[in-house]
Amino acid sequence: MKHFLQETDFSHDEVLEIFSKAFQFKENRQKRPSSELAGESWGMLFYKNSTRTRVSFEVGIRELGGHPVTLNQENTQIGRGESIEDTIKVLSRFLDGLILRTHGHEIIQEFARHSNIPIVNALSDFLHPCQIFADCMTILEKTNESCNPFSGLRGVKLAFLGDTSCNMANSWILAGSIMGMDISLGGPKEFKPSDEIIHFCQKNHLEQRWSFTNDARDAVKNADVVYTDVWVSMGCEKESEERLAQMNPFRVDQSILSHAKKNALFMHCMPAHPSEEVSQEVLNSPQAILFDQAENRLHIQKAILAKLANK
Repeated sequence: MKHFLQETDFSHDEVLEIFSKAFQFKENRQKRPSSELAGESWGMLFYKNSTRTRVSFEVGIRELGGHPVTLNQENTQIGRGESIEDTIKVLSRFLDGLILRTHGHEIIQEFARHSNIPIVNALSDFLHPCQIFADCMTILEKTNESCNPFSGLRGVKLAFLGDTSCNMANSWILAGSIMGMDISLGGPKEFKPSDEIIHFCQKNHLEQRWSFTNDARDAVKNADVVYTDVWVSMGCEKESEERLAQMNPFRVDQSILSHAKKNALFMHCMPAHPSEEVSQEVLNSPQAILFDQAENRLHIQKAILAKLANK
């Protein structure tokens, strides 16, 4: 039995298999449902609100022939104080796998520690591995005929602007090390990469392929991809005014984008907030591929679930 809690949980060969399968699922989507999860029931336990994650996983489970069981913190006994250990020990008797979207990464780790079924990280405050795999698939799709992320993404420069201590920035740091990408992080010094992600990389002996600057133009110089995320994540609303003021120099507009390569792609994991982290002009430009990213969540997550299935 295997979990997918962070990008490093799959081996080189397993990543190749997942990406190849994801492209196959996309090409042959009309042939559904398939049988990878036939007869299986997969739980989806969400501590946080969701649109893309919830829908893509629920649809994906159905397209693989399985049955999704959708839960949230409030409508389970977790909301009344039942322990994670007791909860997952019970769910392990009913379900074939559990997809979890929560706050602290330690919550996902505790679920995995006591689980007898695969746990999938659908987002934590520390990492967002399913989104990153979908984004890597999207970059490959737009720039390379290969579905091999190790050869197709090596040397690609991705510039991430804004809160470079957030879960998406952390996951890009890991993706850069795994796929051989060059990750250029640009943000206020108060939001530089955290000690937590640095220690994680050191513990896992990952090559450092990222750099940090507090100059937005320097960060995006000659970038193949420019990426941003919301400046005020769920749980940080009380800091919104301060965050917006600090992040303002890192808004992705045409002036910033012009310092990247001429045909650089613009990416955002959504939801986007026009005039905050990105201008409406950039969102409307042909360089923006947000909806391709969103679609590919479905295909890559199906491939992840198929790999973890109890077959």
